[in-house]
Amino acid sequence: MREFGFELALCARLEDDETLVARQLGGGVAAPANRVLDVVTVTPGPEFADRARITPDRLPAPAVESDVGPGRFRYWKDAFDCHPERAREAVERAVDLGFFERERRGGRDYVRQVARYPDWFGRIRAVENKPDLGTPGDLRTQLRKDVSLALVDEVVLATASHVTRAHLNRIPEPVGVWRFDPGDGVKVVREPSPLPAEDGGIELLERHPGRAEVRPATAAEKARYRRRLAERAYGKGWRPDEFPACARAAVESGGVPHCDWHGRVVDPKNECGPRCPGYEPAEAAVDPTAERAERSPWVADPDGLARRQAGLGRFATDDR
Repeated sequence: MREFGFELALCARLEDDETLVARQLGGGVAAPANRVLDVVTVTPGPEFADRARITPDRLPAPAVESDVGPGRFRYWKDAFDCHPERAREAVERAVDLGFFERERRGGRDYVRQVARYPDWFGRIRAVENKPDLGTPGDLRTQLRKDVSLALVDEVVLATASHVTRAHLNRIPEPVGVWRFDPGDGVKVVREPSPLPAEDGGIELLERHPGRAEVRPATAAEKARYRRRLAERAYGKGWRPDEFPACARAAVESGGVPHCDWHGRVVDPKNECGPRCPGYEPAEAAVDPTAERAERSPWVADPDGLARRQAGLGRFATDDR
């Protein structure tokens, strides 16, 4: 199986009513895009229901990290520690999503949260997919980055290959190992060890012959980026953005696009459509939003919190 199909099949297997699953998320602090995590799973925390009621989308990090709170309206420029254009974009997005409320006073915008940002996520797991261990590429360096930074609570390598002791000896010891077959499921070869996600870590930025460029990450920085990672996972999910609108296409396991003409899982964005020789126009076979809502704790159409919080303004302190 190609790596794309392997990844989607694994995501479908991992997703359930107690697990959020997402694909292809930045896993760094100083340079998030420097390490892209194949699969991320997030376990709901104690206030997950409060987060689900706000919006199905990712909340903008500057809005969550700002000094805007639920108790009183604040002049938006005084509540952000970032470039004003970025702050303004975050305000507009947060208002659109129902996370902020806005008032106009004397020609200036004042904002507040509709509710306190909740403690909504628990354990975060990163899964590196390498179906064929015979062509590992830079696997060891990738996994060392994850273990050294410890942004997530645990790291797992998923493969379709038979795993030998030689393979295990080349994989950092804290990394768990799964052998995965879409038909047979997951076989645990080695359990992952918990990583010190609440402590500081070391981020490997670049490797050069004879040296490596690293940067320490504080516990506070990691906590902030763990929250960002969880938010991206909540908003993104793992399914392709579009599904094949083709009579030859079918959907397996609630979101894995399979093509009868190709005889395998396909990438709809890059392989499907009129350019494909086997294309036969038809309605898309699945609604990815409905599938995600049915199969996971994610809520597609929440009630929102603005109406419940509307009366707080009577008791807010005027900070004009």
